[in-house]
Amino acid sequence: MSVFTPLSRPQLETFLQAYDLGRLRDFQGIAAGTENSNFFVSLEKGEYVLTLVERGPAQDLPFFVELLEVLHQAQLPVPFAIPGTDGVALRELAGKPALLQPRLAGKHISAPSAEHCSELGALLARLHLATRDRILHRRTDRGMTWMLREGERLVHGMETSAAALLNAALQEIREQREAILALPMANVHGDLFRDNAMFEGTRLTGVIDFYNASAGPMLYDVAISLNDWCSAPDGTLQPELAMALLSGYARLRPFTRAEAELWPVLLRIACVRFWLSRLIAAQSFAGRDVLIHDPAEFEQRLSQRQVATVALPFTE
Repeated sequence: MSVFTPLSRPQLETFLQAYDLGRLRDFQGIAAGTENSNFFVSLEKGEYVLTLVERGPAQDLPFFVELLEVLHQAQLPVPFAIPGTDGVALRELAGKPALLQPRLAGKHISAPSAEHCSELGALLARLHLATRDRILHRRTDRGMTWMLREGERLVHGMETSAAALLNAALQEIREQREAILALPMANVHGDLFRDNAMFEGTRLTGVIDFYNASAGPMLYDVAISLNDWCSAPDGTLQPELAMALLSGYARLRPFTRAEAELWPVLLRIACVRFWLSRLIAAQSFAGRDVLIHDPAEFEQRLSQRQVATVALPFTE
């Protein structure tokens, strides 16, 4: 189970005294997390999720609280932080920053349809439109500078074919970095995979886990999501799903010519980011009872993205 900081019932009961939400009925750790400790918490007045933030600088946490409040006010289905009776939303538990949030309805989709992808694309566009005119500033700690540093470190232990693939991607980042940073910007989710969205049928009911959110190019966020939602088991893109996601997005925020030109590059860079982070996680948590996603999945996807198979629709 991916709970890095276990909690006892008395610990949690003491913590929850700061809220007017009734008695603790039950709680359990959530096994799906890979970076933070998350718990389902059942109280007399409702169902909630408690997150203990394990990774990242504590000074960034007010950014996450503010971003979720902005998105909540824009009527997006996000788990905004609930303040205690003293008005404080960001608290501490077991020596870790702690946030209590509403538990959103719905379930994760393991095999998305075109309808799911269209809904997801529209949600991403709404998220970006809600923040592009007033971007909350936070630099990602896993951006292109990080990719270059960690990629140059990890490439030395790779087999020849993997090293060649990664080196080519790192060189592309060096060459295209300035052009990418000139693309239209907003706040981005940064990790909107299938396990971070919930649906009831084909209706999207919730988006969670904003702890990789930052200011960044909107197109990069689209590439991250499309690489997960629209990839076949062999890493190739499924055109019907990809076009559904892109069309759902573009109906609300049309893409620009510059974005269309850099689209294949962003798809590759999004693969690099998760290939490297999964390699690091596999090394860091080897032998521990922690969910580790397979790094080879994104190595395979990066290999498949060397040829563009789905163009970005755009209007000017």
